[in-house]
Amino acid sequence: MTVRIVTDSACDLTEEETVALDIDVIPLSIRFGEVEYIDRKELSVPDFYEEMSTNEHLPQTAAPSPGSFEEIFKKRLDAGAESVVCINLSSGVSATMQSAQAGAQGSGGDVRVVDSSSVSCGQGTIVLAAAKAAKDGASASEITSLVDDLSSRTKVYGALDTLENLKKGGRVGNAQALLGSVLSIKPLIDISSGVVEEAGRQRTRKKALGWLVETVKEQHGNLESLSVGHAMAPDIDAFVEELHSVTDLSEVRVDVIGPVVASHGGPGLVAVSYVLKK
Repeated sequence: MTVRIVTDSACDLTEEETVALDIDVIPLSIRFGEVEYIDRKELSVPDFYEEMSTNEHLPQTAAPSPGSFEEIFKKRLDAGAESVVCINLSSGVSATMQSAQAGAQGSGGDVRVVDSSSVSCGQGTIVLAAAKAAKDGASASEITSLVDDLSSRTKVYGALDTLENLKKGGRVGNAQALLGSVLSIKPLIDISSGVVEEAGRQRTRKKALGWLVETVKEQHGNLESLSVGHAMAPDIDAFVEELHSVTDLSEVRVDVIGPVVASHGGPGLVAVSYVLKK
């Protein structure tokens, strides 16, 4: 493989997925009060959710250092890669891409840093497509063009169960009006543009999840792929079953949302991401 793919831990891909396609994942940091952990290395996904349910501090996140990117870029280039394509979570919600760009400058080789303009299952879908293209022999330029194209056709919507994490994390983007919502409201967010925007509000969780299903249903026949991410949502199986009933896709990818996105979306978050056909 002459092009190597690097991403960050906001992609929420499983270890099986990243190992199968030889994807390098640079972890962000998660902080509870004064205690900081490296995502997935010092704090597993199950341990994160346990910590979030018991710790008095809401979790916060920090971008990786430029050095952590530079180290892996150099490692792959020294091992014979002609180019590295690094696909990061949206620059609209994190400084991670800036760190990757700084790391690329110090790498001494051909490193392309690309903004996925997405997060979680949306970002993960884009990264998987890029890694499959690299495995099939695509050039760095072909892969960056693929990422740009997929990014423009990828939609991400989420149903929050609580607003507390989003308020604390400050990643509200254009959804500022949501912060005035009463506690009984279940906010809906749209991250398709790479920033958090308000997509609507529902009075119950059932209606909020129903809205996500209807959003997917409206695109019936127009979907290239569909994926679901959830923050340990207890009702996820029933939700996925409903999704299957409104789409003609044979496969729906379902992954647990990891610490980076769940720190801001909060427990119970359910997200859907789909790629529209050209």
